[in-house]
Amino acid sequence: MSTDLAATDFATVAAESLALVPGDVILDEIVAARAPWSAIVAAGDVLTIVDLCGNQAVDTLFYGGADHTVRYSAAVTIAMQGNIFLSAGSVLRDADGAAMMTIVGDEVGNHDTIGGACSQESNTLRYGHQTKHQHACVENFIGEGARWGLTKRDMVSNVNFYMNVPVDPDGALGIVDGLSAPGKRLALRADIDTLVLVSNCPQINNPCNGFDPTPVRMIVTRPVGAGSK
Repeated sequence: MSTDLAATDFATVAAESLALVPGDVILDEIVAARAPWSAIVAAGDVLTIVDLCGNQAVDTLFYGGADHTVRYSAAVTIAMQGNIFLSAGSVLRDADGAAMMTIVGDEVGNHDTIGGACSQESNTLRYGHQTKHQHACVENFIGEGARWGLTKRDMVSNVNFYMNVPVDPDGALGIVDGLSAPGKRLALRADIDTLVLVSNCPQINNPCNGFDPTPVRMIVTRPVGAGSK
């Protein structure tokens, strides 16, 4: 992929060229700014997430494709890798330590596990009552999760791909300008059939989206020999 493509071009570049892991293209969809998205990624398939315009946080939850009681555990994932940040080689694990997805490609190098998802309630607390009407990630998760029989009680800690949340030596953390750029990609291989539930973050009150939410692109490829279908 050419590194001098304009930001707007990444929405129209052929999926085969953008996918970090080559294979048959199973799915190729644009997620609008502020919108939710979901799909089951079959074991062995690879999901490439493309940050089309740069610095767009992609809040993400993971559940077992067949059994939604299997779900991503931030605590277990962090403990088993000994690092609060995710990058190439990181394995996203469930509460029993079993692998759900593995990051097999990453052009940014740092993704957040502890910043959580914005909500109307947290926006009001942090930024004032004038933000109460603003759409937020929790609302995206609830609405999209309902399509799969999930409710608010099924929500667990999420991953914030492309979001930059540094932690100071004293333990303080903050959401700061992102490290991504137009066209930056990461790729996750499904180790089991995995329901991937996304909120393309609508936050406009902090720098996680550069104060300007933008679309992202989801490409699923099936490498040669992967999958049983």
